[in-house]
Amino acid sequence: MTTYVYAITDAAHPLRLSDVAGVGNPAAPLRTVRTKDLCAVVSDAPAELRAKRRDVAAHQDVQERLMADGSCLPMRFGLIGPDDEQVAAVLEEQHDTYAQRLGELAGCREYHLKVTRDEEDLLREIVRDAPEVRRLNDRTRHNRGPHDDKLMLGELISHEVQARQAHARTDILARLAPTAVRIENSEPTKDHFLITSFLVAREQTAAFAQAVRTEAQQRGDRYTFRLYGPLPPYSFA
Repeated sequence: MTTYVYAITDAAHPLRLSDVAGVGNPAAPLRTVRTKDLCAVVSDAPAELRAKRRDVAAHQDVQERLMADGSCLPMRFGLIGPDDEQVAAVLEEQHDTYAQRLGELAGCREYHLKVTRDEEDLLREIVRDAPEVRRLNDRTRHNRGPHDDKLMLGELISHEVQARQAHARTDILARLAPTAVRIENSEPTKDHFLITSFLVAREQTAAFAQAVRTEAQQRGDRYTFRLYGPLPPYSFA
């Protein structure tokens, strides 16, 4: 039987899991795989595992219970080992790495922030503030103009969008960083110019959330801030 892995803790963790069930239908009983200093919370892996709502919720419930009592390294949904012996072998092989990471995550939670900027408002700002963009925009709007002008206008606008988004991203992160232990940035997307995970100490969570609210209020309706959390610190595990 293969082994489903939920999280790794240190050996002293209280592991209050008697009323929490694992993935699968019927729900798999939880158990632990221990070495001298570390512990993996595991169960039998279902024969067929899919990211169904019930199983994802069970996976997260186990991690939330562990994090309520101490530090843990949350594993991504669907992590399966060949058997308990192989899980124990990995705990031994990676002991120093896991122990260090557990220390870094002690008392911390993850928050995930996505920020968007109203596209039309950004384009109006660029046309207003960039003379060359304004000139080419007027020329191509009122006259057909050379094809090269349209290409140049598109390139200038693209450059301005990236530059202004990068400046806003740097500014926002500079204001929020003091309340975080660590930051992990993801690549911007078409919809979100800022996608960042923050590792926040428990005693700083209120200050961090307030800093996000303050930043959103100061930037107004032109920006949309979406904050998710607190979450298990997947991005830092």
